[in-house]
Amino acid sequence: MQNFNDKVAALRKHHEELLSRRNEPLEWGNGIYDKYKYPVVTAAHIPLEWKYDFNEKDNPYLMQRIMCNATLNSGAIKWNGKYLLIVRVEGADRKSYFAVAESPNGIDNFRFWEEPITMPDDVIPATNIYDMRITQHEDGWIYGVFCAERHDDSQPGNLSAATATAGIARTKDLKTWYRLPDLKTKSQQRNVVLHPEFVDGKYAFYTRPQDGFIDTGSGGGIGWALVDDITNAEVKDEKIINARHYHTITEVKNGEGPHPIKTPKGWLHLAHGVRATADGLRYVLYMYMTALEDPTKVIAQPGGYFLVPEGDEYLGDVMNVAFANGWIADEDGKVFIYYASADTRMHVATSTIDKLIDYCMNTPEDGLTTAASVETIKRLIAKNKNLK
Repeated sequence: MQNFNDKVAALRKHHEELLSRRNEPLEWGNGIYDKYKYPVVTAAHIPLEWKYDFNEKDNPYLMQRIMCNATLNSGAIKWNGKYLLIVRVEGADRKSYFAVAESPNGIDNFRFWEEPITMPDDVIPATNIYDMRITQHEDGWIYGVFCAERHDDSQPGNLSAATATAGIARTKDLKTWYRLPDLKTKSQQRNVVLHPEFVDGKYAFYTRPQDGFIDTGSGGGIGWALVDDITNAEVKDEKIINARHYHTITEVKNGEGPHPIKTPKGWLHLAHGVRATADGLRYVLYMYMTALEDPTKVIAQPGGYFLVPEGDEYLGDVMNVAFANGWIADEDGKVFIYYASADTRMHVATSTIDKLIDYCMNTPEDGLTTAASVETIKRLIAKNKNLK
């Protein structure tokens, strides 16, 4: 029978095998991106010191004292030559917090920093914070924009009633964070993203106005707003730049993922779309492009989804969900797309700037009817026939 020290040694060995496991691309893909065999960050990647009390006197059975449920919806940034994920970690108590996981190559060997992020509260403390978008802005700060959730006190008897606002914080080193007031808007906001450059001398936000915490109601669509002062950010005028459409992947709602990537051909956007099914909501990822000189002007939008859960990715806490709020464009043009599956674990897919531009510019748009879809397929068939 193993003694306490032997159990600890075996536990640490098992954990290290997971952290150092080599990842590899799947053999077959769609030509747009490569998915990989293993998730890059899971609940099992959490440091053992965050879960176990290693004092034998206090924990003789070597039990997990603080359990972790999921790692999901991570912001991403290249920092000092390393690939960093600002992970939403969800505990067994359903509270989420942020923690930085670092990799030398962006594909595997992700290891968490020593401690989770201490995020200061706004004037009104939030019950839960999650889904941070990271933007290295031209003003010299790194900004994190995230959802701050609070109970809706206008419904005191309803323990499921909640409100959502966009929390804003900034940092110079990803360790010490300075909290700014939440974004002031006329409606509830989730999935808010800061554009990396000034526009007309102002800070620019991608928004998602909605009537309620979950339902978009009369709102919805990816919005755009300019803000004078980010230290007291207030949306006064907001316009929809990427709308929802009936019987599409964005029918129920849609929202910006990470901030767009600037390319010579335009801004590359990664977003999520949601539709209703008999089995609940289905979240998928899609892409679009906007003009360099006008980030609000859509110049290309491929029809349908870009990435969906496949295989084991379908299974988890919330089935049938792919969600992304972080990607990294390397200097050599390689793009690392970090996405969560089933609100449970983090994955990576890799592509290139050139491939993503080609995908956006040369993939047919959604014609919004069956007849239009069939005609699009027939045109491709005819084109291929002419090659014979």
